[in-house]
Amino acid sequence: MRLPFIALCLAALPFSAQACGGSFSDFVSGLKSEAIAKGHDGAKVNQFFAGVAQDSRVLKADRAQGVFQRPFLDFSKRLISADRLKRGISNAKKYDATFDRVEQTYGVDRGVLLAFWAFETDYGGFQGDFNTVNALVTLSHDCRRPELFRPQVFAALELYERGALDPRTTTGAWAGEIGMVQMLPRDILENGVDGDGDGKVSLKTSAVDALMSGGSMLKSLGWRAGEPWIQEVSVPGTFDWSQSGLKVVKPTSQWAAMGVEARSGALEKNLPAALILPQGHKGPAFLAYPNFNVYFEWNQSFTYVMTAAYFATRLQGAPVYDAGNPDPGLSGAQTKELQRKLQARGHDVGKVDGILGARTRAAVQTEQKRLGLPADAWPTPTLLSRL
Repeated sequence: MRLPFIALCLAALPFSAQACGGSFSDFVSGLKSEAIAKGHDGAKVNQFFAGVAQDSRVLKADRAQGVFQRPFLDFSKRLISADRLKRGISNAKKYDATFDRVEQTYGVDRGVLLAFWAFETDYGGFQGDFNTVNALVTLSHDCRRPELFRPQVFAALELYERGALDPRTTTGAWAGEIGMVQMLPRDILENGVDGDGDGKVSLKTSAVDALMSGGSMLKSLGWRAGEPWIQEVSVPGTFDWSQSGLKVVKPTSQWAAMGVEARSGALEKNLPAALILPQGHKGPAFLAYPNFNVYFEWNQSFTYVMTAAYFATRLQGAPVYDAGNPDPGLSGAQTKELQRKLQARGHDVGKVDGILGARTRAAVQTEQKRLGLPADAWPTPTLLSRL
């Protein structure tokens, strides 16, 4: 699911507009007034918003993202099947010329786009059946994250004005993304590409358009051509685990001097990297290069990002990870308890949601250091009981 990493700022609202909440009909009236104030034609605005409705299914989906509570090994096994890998390799051959164009034009490796294509819509097989405009307006009205979605409503209006979106029939994911690689309206306006040359950007029906557009978007987000994103490594058992985590970045030469070795091939030369231990020092280990950070611009879930990045390497021939034997982790309820305890100690973990995100992991690592535990950012029942 593609959501902006940095929340877009709300534009100054007309007097009649409201930021979120309240009467839905009044809220829609405020959106219409704001659209006209932005210079959109009043008749087009009325046509665009005619029949817009609040969708309770969207709110239910937004609240039910428990899948991201799964640890990396479980999540990756769930998403990466032998069939999905086989079809990815088949699609790489089928669209070989398109992937060549993407790599030459945007510098994005085919495995990266194939992994997103697989996870977002199962290679275009299921793109979502939520009305896009209803979804965006519903999430803009909801006060959980209106700053993310309100600008997308006006981007969708612009797509409508261009003849590229039908507010009655355009469907997609619950969060308003459209097409095979699930792009939000603003992303489509800024990075939509007519890859097949038919005069239209058809992200729902043209794999070529979708892949070229996805490549354009990743480049715009900072993708560095010709560089890797992650690489599986082995780490000596005597390693200082407090040196792991995305905030500790060293050149590969320093990691090599500390005993870090590539599981296959060799470490990349002269690149900064961070050591990631998604399930602690007894589980798999990866070096994350600068391109790995771009994944968080696509999706903010650490587990999703880690899995998508790993699957991209598999699609390009990397071996199956060495799963190791990680210490048991925490359930969703236990992770919430952990987050509350960390908050009580003054740590900023964001929302208490039972998801082991970047801020929770950083706080865990700090407390592990304090308590003399292996500081690998992987919370265990032992840590929970010690706090």
